[in-house]
Amino acid sequence: MPDFFAGRRVLLVTTNYAPEHAGIAPYSTQTAEHLAARGAEVDVLAGMPHYPGWRVHDDYRGRWRMVEDRSGVRVHRRRGFVPARQTALLRAAYEISFLAHGSVRPPSGRPHLVLSQMPTLAGGVLGARAARRHGVPHVVVVQDLMGAAAAQSGISGGGRVASLVAGAEAGVLRRAALIGVVHESFVDRVAAMGVPEARVRVVPNWTHVPPPAGDRRAVRARLGWRDDEFVVLHSGNMGFKQGLDVLVDTARIAARETPGLRVVLMGDGSRREHVERLAAGLANVDLLPPAPDTDFPDVLAAADVLAVTQRASVLDMSLPSKLTSYFASGRPVVASVAPEGGTAQEVLRSGAGVVVRAEDPEALHGALGELLRDPGGAAALGRRGPAYVRERLSPEAGLGRITAMLSEALERA
Repeated sequence: MPDFFAGRRVLLVTTNYAPEHAGIAPYSTQTAEHLAARGAEVDVLAGMPHYPGWRVHDDYRGRWRMVEDRSGVRVHRRRGFVPARQTALLRAAYEISFLAHGSVRPPSGRPHLVLSQMPTLAGGVLGARAARRHGVPHVVVVQDLMGAAAAQSGISGGGRVASLVAGAEAGVLRRAALIGVVHESFVDRVAAMGVPEARVRVVPNWTHVPPPAGDRRAVRARLGWRDDEFVVLHSGNMGFKQGLDVLVDTARIAARETPGLRVVLMGDGSRREHVERLAAGLANVDLLPPAPDTDFPDVLAAADVLAVTQRASVLDMSLPSKLTSYFASGRPVVASVAPEGGTAQEVLRSGAGVVVRAEDPEALHGALGELLRDPGGAAALGRRGPAYVRERLSPEAGLGRITAMLSEALERA
């Protein structure tokens, strides 16, 4: 019996796609490749790779537009403005440039369905236009809520444009056939935009990395982490909403009170230079570049605790994609986040970590100290992460939810 997607054509619109390996790119990529493996003809309209460093990757510099084949998927790249730092004005230029260039010579042919990945508003608008032009259903997966992000993330000038962004975002979502949100905490916010809850589906992200397989002591030795050090690792984007100052302030407290505690920040982003300046002179803080994909699971597992931090204002705008990888590592998670937000809910539901108040280095230092003094309790928390992945966050479950939503949209059409 032929697969439901065999012979159907799907257009996926997203600013982020492989070879980017952080943020939403792994989910865009695995979704497209999964559909292609099921027999669909998949086109992707994407930007040039630039995340999380907010610099166009070397292999793509100087390109204006291009088409490449990646694992049976046609990827149509469009160059856009990539800001080295984040302000509301620069973010607007980023969005407008992708919207303008993405409108020029879009992928030819009529798709049966258009799927947009949104934390970028331009991707949602381009997807809506394509679906309307061809008279096909438009499905949106909401990774971040852009209007809420403008208000909550702390980007300079964000509050002034939040209502404008939220209005455009609501227009895209109200016209979509179905909307997938990555966490339950997004549902009320989407419904408040005028979207009937009957058209909203919860489609959590999945763990896109394999479990760790390396020798933990050998990995620690290679990274320069001593056996007697308690390593707290934050991996991922270094942007405004992460509020990474709290980790540096926690390291400053630990330098006085907990000499064996080391804070490691691994990744890149618009606030990396700020973090470097803030941590200058602290011997117990390391900044590392992003780990290669092949090493990433082993580096996570080599730490003693994995940290996720957000500004106190971040409530219902996003769910850190790093959590799925954190849970798979088997290490305990400490979340310095708003207790009423979706990130706190996810960490507590997993049973694999603890939550402390956002932007409170004393509370974060206290929680880390408790785990340092109770290795048995820390190990028990860590063991719950892989179990939670098997129950809820496997690639099979995640991709199954996405394809079920797409199938529903096609059947309705």
